[in-house]
Amino acid sequence: MSISLLQSYRVARYLAGRKLRGIKRYPLVLMLEPLFQCNLACAGCGKIDYPKEILQKRMSVEDALRAVDECGAPMVSIPGGEPLIHKEMPQIVAGIVARKKFVYLCTNAILLSKHIDEYQPSPYLTFSVHLDGNRHRHDESVCQEGVYDKAVAAIRLARSKGFRVTINCTLFNGEDPQEVAEFFDTAMSLGIAGITVSPGYSYSHAPRQDVFLGRSASKQLFREIFRRRRRPSGTRWSFNHSSLFLDFLAGNQTYQCTPWSMPTYNIFGWQRPCYLLSDQGYAPTFKSLMEDTPWDMYGVGRNPACDNCMAHCGFEGTAVDDAFAHPLKALAVSLRGPKVDGPMAPEVPFLYPEEARRPQVATVPLADIKRATPRREATELAAESR
Repeated sequence: MSISLLQSYRVARYLAGRKLRGIKRYPLVLMLEPLFQCNLACAGCGKIDYPKEILQKRMSVEDALRAVDECGAPMVSIPGGEPLIHKEMPQIVAGIVARKKFVYLCTNAILLSKHIDEYQPSPYLTFSVHLDGNRHRHDESVCQEGVYDKAVAAIRLARSKGFRVTINCTLFNGEDPQEVAEFFDTAMSLGIAGITVSPGYSYSHAPRQDVFLGRSASKQLFREIFRRRRRPSGTRWSFNHSSLFLDFLAGNQTYQCTPWSMPTYNIFGWQRPCYLLSDQGYAPTFKSLMEDTPWDMYGVGRNPACDNCMAHCGFEGTAVDDAFAHPLKALAVSLRGPKVDGPMAPEVPFLYPEEARRPQVATVPLADIKRATPRREATELAAESR
């Protein structure tokens, strides 16, 4: 089972409590970014596109745990950058686990063998290893040869030491559904708990824009992949998602983004409005993020920057909320799998109100967050941190 019974129970109890109290907006997962520096410089990444002095900044343990407490979400995802570069990451993780929050520590796994003994296996801790496909496809995605083999070796090491491991997989333009299906077979054979999968979002600062999928192409790709889910090999794929999110990826659900369901806290503060849009300013507090952000200005059809997004950080929360409201529908999809034939669900209406193009809210100043010749500096820092 990709999501443990303990996690399912605690998340369901959390959701029920928010519903009973009539809370309209609440977080499901905290996206905690303690640094932006990475030891890779991937073509589709917009997160390392900062000057050297920003890439070298680190979030303190105190600030990280304060954000966890302030947010209150039952799950914490720690992306980056590469979190294992952070020297105090073991203390951050231990503090979150002590709070009985479910931690997904995202890593490209290059440094995992070096640091794995700094962590203790726990039902609250999962190593989420970045793998975008088979050896050729993954190494092409991360722009460096040999990373796939290091990641697979690290997964086997972590499993041998009793850690729960998932993989996170981003699919880009040009994917072969058959190759993706075979990759999912291979991934499950490594003993992972599940797969987190999402179409690549078009970061405006990524050096390669031709790698990203549009919404129609994404839906058709996932239909072709899920068509192969009942493989002759008998391998069963487990996904670290709700069944309705997978159904949405295959074009069978009409969902709007729920950007507040996975709020982001990073070295600059609370990022408006979500993990993927980094140029909309920062809120001084979590309360301000939730109450003062003009949420209606974001989402598919509301803001051109959002129109091709189908990422789990925006739509998993919507799917979970739908599953909570319609459990029989979610169960039916879970049993039969996503529909791969027939007409797709209609898109949400596309509206472009003028104010959606220029959201004006009180934010932490961005004067010190200017981007300048970042890709070259990021590549140099990546080499230094391997």
